[in-house]
Amino acid sequence: MLCSLIMALPYPTLIPGLRSPFDQVNGLVYFGRMLDKIRLTAAGKLPEGWQPMRGNAKGSFDWRCCEFLKIDYTALEAETLKGGSDESLLAWAFANGRQPTEQEIEVWNGFMTKRGWRDAGTQRLNERLEEIGLPPGTVETMFEYIEIDEGRLVPGAK
Repeated sequence: MLCSLIMALPYPTLIPGLRSPFDQVNGLVYFGRMLDKIRLTAAGKLPEGWQPMRGNAKGSFDWRCCEFLKIDYTALEAETLKGGSDESLLAWAFANGRQPTEQEIEVWNGFMTKRGWRDAGTQRLNERLEEIGLPPGTVETMFEYIEIDEGRLVPGAK
């Protein structure tokens, strides 16, 4: 029954090559996903509807990550498209922006993984859940919403 319910909903949005926001590059959440979005856009494989929230769109996770690292998204995009590993791109970001301490990375990871839980992002989280036909409270964070939307998490199964 749950499987037929899931198939009737407007998700999952399956994008091969786009990793979970929980995945870490040298201990930092989300950075690798941002690199995936850059690479997928260049290959013409990221949906058109995703374009407005890429890069420097204020409030986007890409924007937040670049602000945290004090790097320019356009420069990161250019560097990413030259090639190189995720680790080398993070080293580039540290060298061209700033290298956060272990404590700052811990705070960043905590903030990002909890975004939408009882904070200014809660309303947007509930709007996104409604867009895919799920009630508010199905998940508590934007990262969990992304996991559901992209088929890595089944609603009600934790």
